[in-house]
Amino acid sequence: MEDKDRAVARRLTESGKLEVLELARGLELRATSFVGRFRLGTIDVTINPKLTGAPLLRLLRYAYGLRHLDLYEPVGYTAEQWNFQDLIIRQLATEVAEILARGIHRDYIPVAGHLVSPRGQIDFNRHVRDFPWTTATLPCRYHPRIEDCVLNQALLAGLQYAASLTADTELRGQLNRLRKAISSDVTEKRLDRQLLAGGMRALDRRTTAYKSILRILKLLLDSNGIALDDEEEPLTLPGFLFDMNRFFQALLSRFLREHLLDGVLHDEYALRTLYSYAPESPRGRGVPTPRPDFVVMRGGMMTAVLDAKYRDIWHQGLPREMLYQLSIYALGRTGTDRTSVILYPSLDACPKEQVLCINDLMRGAVQGKVVLRPVNLLMMENLIRQGRSGMKDRLAVAEWLVYGA
Repeated sequence: MEDKDRAVARRLTESGKLEVLELARGLELRATSFVGRFRLGTIDVTINPKLTGAPLLRLLRYAYGLRHLDLYEPVGYTAEQWNFQDLIIRQLATEVAEILARGIHRDYIPVAGHLVSPRGQIDFNRHVRDFPWTTATLPCRYHPRIEDCVLNQALLAGLQYAASLTADTELRGQLNRLRKAISSDVTEKRLDRQLLAGGMRALDRRTTAYKSILRILKLLLDSNGIALDDEEEPLTLPGFLFDMNRFFQALLSRFLREHLLDGVLHDEYALRTLYSYAPESPRGRGVPTPRPDFVVMRGGMMTAVLDAKYRDIWHQGLPREMLYQLSIYALGRTGTDRTSVILYPSLDACPKEQVLCINDLMRGAVQGKVVLRPVNLLMMENLIRQGRSGMKDRLAVAEWLVYGA
């Protein structure tokens, strides 16, 4: 590998997105929770999730609040043939095509200028300042309704960005056709977080259809960089890697928030009192503040602490660092129920709930418990697809995910 490729490989390994080992016999790649496709030197690497096709698409739409639009493919491809990256980009193309069919959004933009035929409000103060008048025009302030607004600028930039990510020529052609349909009246800009933030601020009741597009663009943008911490300059990745951990957490968050009746769900709740320095401790550094993925509160009391990890724990086992983290959550709780739960995905009915007891070192008495609870994604997708008829079953599943049997 060249030096620049080694730098990408090193950052991929250090960030935990992918383990890249350069051995005497060649490169060895070990996948983590990230899926997608990227180029490393002269090698194209594709990592596909175990759950593919229509079930994955429906869960993605549900987790991120995307609309349920038909992904029409003129040559007859099915969702089973699409890789994860193109699945998201096809959803983007369908969202944009639907907006164009309804009519692209136009917004009122303030403009000031000299006009032969006055419109809007005449700026008499400026007219007086410009005396003597040498032209047959009047200074006016008016608000034309045009397409060149921040939402359409983000849409256009997103189409161009998505076209650079896909290797599917048919999909790239579709994106380019959509881009040309709006490019003549919209300023071209580079897709970045600032542009997306401006688009989110511009959303209102008239432009709710753009919300799904901005969410998809954020997913694509967040999956195209490598940074080891918030202060480090992100390194652009030649491709796309999506964190299935974040997807799994977003999926469970929405499902529990909508269907857990007995308790209030808090995402990434800060356990501020779990650690504290002794008064005589030097240095005066900040106290560590763990943030489990979910905490359930009822009547001001903590009733459940849960983490979500996209890892097949039933077959691959529980890593030590996850076990230690969950053990701290369990032992940090008060009362008799000193339990923490890790939720992990499964695709069949084989995995069962497991309980690890945390015992006293001397007497062996149980001090706390770590529960390993599987989430059958195919079952969850089926329950979500049932709509109102599956509400009773969804309520029962949400209760079981948090509190067990």
